[in-house]
Amino acid sequence: MSTVARQFAHTLKEIGVRYVFGVPSGNMIDYIEALRREEGIEFVLVGHESTAAFMAGVCGRLTGIPGVCFGTFGPGATNLSTGVGCAFLDRFPMLAFTDEMPEHLRNRKVQMNIDHQALFQPITKWTTRFSNDNVSEIILKAAGIAVTEVPGPVHVGVPAGIGLFVAEETETPVKYLRLEKEPPQDSFLESLDKAKKLLTQAKKPVLAVGLSAVRTNLKPRIAKLAEKLNIPVVLTPMAKGIFSEDHPLYAGVLFHALSDRVAKIYSEADLVIGIGYDPVEFNYEQWMPPVPLIHADTTPADVDEDFIENVVNLTGEIEKTLEVLLNIECVDNHWNTKKLLQNKKELFSFFEPAKESFGPVEILAELRKALSEDGILTLDVGAHLHLAGQMWKTPSPEKLLMTNGWSSMGFAIPAALAAKLCHPELPVACLTGDGGFLMMAGELATAKRLNLKIVFVVINDNSLSLIRIKQGKKGYNENYGTPLQNKISEPANHFFGVPAVRTSNTSEFKKALKTAFVSDGPVVIEAVVESSNYDSFLLKPNK
Repeated sequence: MSTVARQFAHTLKEIGVRYVFGVPSGNMIDYIEALRREEGIEFVLVGHESTAAFMAGVCGRLTGIPGVCFGTFGPGATNLSTGVGCAFLDRFPMLAFTDEMPEHLRNRKVQMNIDHQALFQPITKWTTRFSNDNVSEIILKAAGIAVTEVPGPVHVGVPAGIGLFVAEETETPVKYLRLEKEPPQDSFLESLDKAKKLLTQAKKPVLAVGLSAVRTNLKPRIAKLAEKLNIPVVLTPMAKGIFSEDHPLYAGVLFHALSDRVAKIYSEADLVIGIGYDPVEFNYEQWMPPVPLIHADTTPADVDEDFIENVVNLTGEIEKTLEVLLNIECVDNHWNTKKLLQNKKELFSFFEPAKESFGPVEILAELRKALSEDGILTLDVGAHLHLAGQMWKTPSPEKLLMTNGWSSMGFAIPAALAAKLCHPELPVACLTGDGGFLMMAGELATAKRLNLKIVFVVINDNSLSLIRIKQGKKGYNENYGTPLQNKISEPANHFFGVPAVRTSNTSEFKKALKTAFVSDGPVVIEAVVESSNYDSFLLKPNK
């Protein structure tokens, strides 16, 4: 007969989980041993529980199978919660397990004891606990909830002391649920009639594509719809790659660098068509002109109705909705294709590397050349994210990983570790600022231990540059609370055994990249720049 711990490991393996990330606890060692004995699934030790959750979230993002992480009582759970929140707002399917006190101690004053159910309730789709008679049932139900639209994390408490108990479950199989809610047919058809009317009346519609579209592999259909309607396309940052930057109808990324240049196009719109648009990245009313909105997504639009008065929700499976939109008779619009191309040309002209200069633009340009098109780049939060989000040529969404819903610093290094584990055959690079690097530098030891071939590029501008620029825009002292004072006269030659090299010009950086991408393990490249390099690109008006 199987134990609770063996049932735990076997059920996770059966649903396709490859890795469980975490930091061991005394209670969890029974489960770690079960994972060791279960073929096809591994426990991966990390340096911090937030790393475990970030990695689990990215595995969920890349595979579609819930990523799995673990944290112990109290501080283990609160550390884990940072990455669980990331999965919640960035829509990554995840199962987050934590130790919990046994029933008779849950409400007692006990060392490390807090209410984990209350902790995780606001940042998960569901929180529960299992016992020795429902391990598989809870895990399968949790996995189904995690992957069902809108995907996200589920928290499961693991009561202390039951790992070696006999798993007393019925043999009735529990389905791994993927529940999709279909809209009432009459309501959808009524909304569709309204959408058709708006489309036939519009002279300058704009297509706005967001995060939900990424999960449903809509890239060919979105291009087909844009071409049929002959209208410009704007993307949210996490949808970057779903519509080619080389396409003549591409107009840019919302919210990121030089957003005022992108606004030159969409500010002329008399209708916005949102496809898979998730406002967790950027609310409609923060950028839209006051025009009607057609919103095609799995959930209704979340908008300020005082600003956007005319909203038509086409709620349901986005693929089916797109097929319907593609069958609508299109009408001629008033967009000037030459003007669209000229605006895009001007936008990207600002990202041309300058001779005898070395800053974030040059770093991104050289990194783009060095990383093959099938490679994955992970980005941390900060000034460089806003720049890369607009500048980086992205062949498909899974090739550029960022957090723009949760927006936590420290994301990029764990994301790179997870990406390499999920796709060991692909080159992986990580781009982080010095602030984000300081938060997660210890995970280089994890990269070294696992021998993950990743190129870590650290932009060292000695500042929290994005905050510094925001301070300046409000007329505050730009040098209070943001300088990191992290530059040292003698550069480090390794971090936890990972080779490191400092560069301060384009020639040095190109040479370091060439060496790093043919190395047998992880490499850190420090790129020293001035924080003022960002000033002309960031926090431009969206209206």
